[in-house]
Amino acid sequence: MDELSSEFLFELKIDVHAPVSMGQTEAGERRMVVIAGGTFEGPKLRGEIMPGGSDAIFVEPNGLSRIDVRGVLRTHDGAYIYIEYFGRRHGPPDVLAKLAAGEPVDPSSYYFRVAFTFETGDPRYDWMNSIIAVAKGARPPQGPVYRVFQIL
Repeated sequence: MDELSSEFLFELKIDVHAPVSMGQTEAGERRMVVIAGGTFEGPKLRGEIMPGGSDAIFVEPNGLSRIDVRGVLRTHDGAYIYIEYFGRRHGPPDVLAKLAAGEPVDPSSYYFRVAFTFETGDPRYDWMNSIIAVAKGARPPQGPVYRVFQIL
């Protein structure tokens, strides 16, 4: 089998509200973040992220964050696209502490990857219903940023 090929789909910039912690347990800490909005732009589509989606993060005692996000995109031409993505973020403890404190951190100093699926009833974007995309993420203080690539 060949290696995977990909094609750049869009860059996603998410604005988020402050996280709410559900508290610490032996297994880790659950944090909930509400999506405030944002934008996405790429060669095939662009638009805005609708407010109200959720970013559920589970941080294990070793610092590994399990990411689970649900939201809605609205394209520049009025289509709505439901997004789901799951992923992992981890890195050295000092880097993770800076991220948690909202400090800027070089994205190359930690691992942040997610996998996307899409759902829409708009025929113009029906092709998105049958693809998987992956992204490399960064977490600047204002909210997550992803470079999203369709797996071919």
